[in-house]
Amino acid sequence: MTKAFGKLAAVEARLFLREPMAVFFAIVLPVGLLLGLGTTIPGFRDADPSLGGQRFVDAPFTAMMVLLSVVTLGLSVLPGSLVIYRERGVLRRLSTTPVRPGALLAAQLVINVVVSVVATTLTLVLGRLVLGVPLPGSPWTFAVVFVLGSLTMLAIGLLLAAVAPNARVVQGVGSALMFPLLFLAGMWLPRPLMPEILRRISDFTPTGAFGQGLMDALGGHAPQPLHLAVLAGWALAAGLAAARLFRWE
Repeated sequence: MTKAFGKLAAVEARLFLREPMAVFFAIVLPVGLLLGLGTTIPGFRDADPSLGGQRFVDAPFTAMMVLLSVVTLGLSVLPGSLVIYRERGVLRRLSTTPVRPGALLAAQLVINVVVSVVATTLTLVLGRLVLGVPLPGSPWTFAVVFVLGSLTMLAIGLLLAAVAPNARVVQGVGSALMFPLLFLAGMWLPRPLMPEILRRISDFTPTGAFGQGLMDALGGHAPQPLHLAVLAGWALAAGLAAARLFRWE
């Protein structure tokens, strides 16, 4: 069974790499935005008193690029792939083979996690080499926030796949959710500059908690317990709902 799962994961990895838009939005775009904007906009490299003396390109912008990659995978790539498989009867046909449909689901999760790790590693390493962005002061703290946030976004993606009737709907709903969630995370208006009420609302959204946790970890600070609890709550709620509602055919 392990060997069959390995082959299935390898097939899914090759299929992912054959989707240029998925590779672009999950890996190339976040890294390209970090390097492109970070090198061409001088203000991004100036110390900002409103950000505690940090450069915008350091923790705030780098955290947003990591978040962008994970959110793209969770709200677009993962649910879109699963709904297409269901529409085409792939999951139903797998139920008649030794490889159960759950194996395909697990392989999809593994591939998306690996892609998010690759994108994040490239973002951090190239940001350090090109822009001098500091690496996380506590790698373990950053890893905890990253893993918990990634699980949360993938669980939400599974829930979207569970309830969406077709690929067109899941892509539309995913896009409709993505932009407000990115805004609440601080993608266009950094959280320290948000009005107090907006920042409090952001604290209880999955992307707001994830983004702030990433910024804290990148800035050498411990993530706030509230944000870890919010992420765990969203992951548990979305995961349980997805498990209950997911349809194989």
